[in-house]
Amino acid sequence: MSFVPPGSGWPEDPAGPDTPVAGTPEEVADLARTSGTLAELTARQSVCRACPRLVEWREEVAEVKRRAFMTETYWGRPIAGWGDDKPRVLLVGLAPAAHGGNRTGRVFTGDRSGDWLFASLHRTGLAALPTSTHAGDGQRLLGARVVAAVRCAPPANKPTVEERAACFPWLARELELVADPLRVIVALGGYAWQALWPALRQAGYTLPSRRPPFGHGAEVEIAHGGAPVRLLGCYHPSQQNTFTGRVTEEMLDAVFARAVELSG
Repeated sequence: MSFVPPGSGWPEDPAGPDTPVAGTPEEVADLARTSGTLAELTARQSVCRACPRLVEWREEVAEVKRRAFMTETYWGRPIAGWGDDKPRVLLVGLAPAAHGGNRTGRVFTGDRSGDWLFASLHRTGLAALPTSTHAGDGQRLLGARVVAAVRCAPPANKPTVEERAACFPWLARELELVADPLRVIVALGGYAWQALWPALRQAGYTLPSRRPPFGHGAEVEIAHGGAPVRLLGCYHPSQQNTFTGRVTEEMLDAVFARAVELSG
């Protein structure tokens, strides 16, 4: 087996041999809904097999590997959220990178987007270290948590509408479980912005009647249980954006500094 099996002792693996496995979108919805704790939800997400195309792709990538990582064992499974269990700031991205999170077992860990993201989170006080290279590297998120709208690495970094829908219950339940004391949600890119709205509604958040357009620095006031929450838009720190200058260090820092200000 080229990828990490559940219960293998891999650093930060949340699943054990008795963790139930979702094999269909209907089972995802049931297992997400009945997850009583964040730890239980995290374990169940990490062994999901509900989307055949994504399962085939993530495991093929783990088998073939990239030349630079030929000696490494790839995670090759869904990537659950990670960070503070009671975050005041939640970051939501698109999906794990094939040779990033799909290799390391943590979203944004071990890829170029993560290099930019964690450097900015460190500068603004949301991460203990300026880099995140592998599970167990000592990186800690400080009052923050990172999740992906789609938990498996998709071919060409483009999940289908059906795959996003299948993964939707995991995101919605996570938003519900971290609602207290959450105060800020940062959508990293337009895809995450779109995926968040129905998930927030499902998780019981109060939303405006019309969805505002995504933009870097966009702010929307929402609430959960009467407590105010602010949704922020941030351009994704992808290579396409960072190489072209569409995203700069200063732009990322401004959004995350604002998140820290609002979360306090």
